[in-house]
Amino acid sequence: MGTKTVDEAVDANGTEAKSDEETVNATKTDEAPDAEVEETGNAEAEDAEDQDDLDAEALAGEDTPEAEKGTPGVGQGAAAVVSAGLGVVSLTGSWVATVAAARETLVGQLGTSSTASVAKQVKEVYGDAWATTALVGGLFALAALIVGVVVLVRPAFGAPGKPQAAWIKSVAWAGVSLGVIGLVLAVAKYSDIILGLPSTS
Repeated sequence: MGTKTVDEAVDANGTEAKSDEETVNATKTDEAPDAEVEETGNAEAEDAEDQDDLDAEALAGEDTPEAEKGTPGVGQGAAAVVSAGLGVVSLTGSWVATVAAARETLVGQLGTSSTASVAKQVKEVYGDAWATTALVGGLFALAALIVGVVVLVRPAFGAPGKPQAAWIKSVAWAGVSLGVIGLVLAVAKYSDIILGLPSTS
């Protein structure tokens, strides 16, 4: 009876110990899938973040050339500067006007005899050369005026929602103003309203 009782106690203890081990193993087994799920979820989140970063870089790389290619205002700004430059040239003169005036002077000297009147000699040698200078200056002024006006009206024919930069408008208006002034002065000189030939009487 005592031995049986001990054996039964041992068996009972062994059964309990086995049951505890199985419980621990079962707990570990139950926790393992959760850990694997958590690790898998973290890995998928990291992969998703990496993919988002790659997509963002790809989009940025694709958009950059198009943005540079479609940058608005580059041509308009260049044209505005050209307009202002032409306006300045119309007022200060150019090598084209200098050569044209010198050529006209030479033609006047060759075509005027020494026996011609003083008034005729002055007109042929000097008057025609000055008129040629005014004509060339007027052409530069007209070009400045046309280019400036084209720059100012260009936004009306472009894509909507893209306003023209303020500096482009300012430079274009400067070119238009210089062109108008140069054109008025050229016409006034060509018609001898200002700086006419001196009297030879």
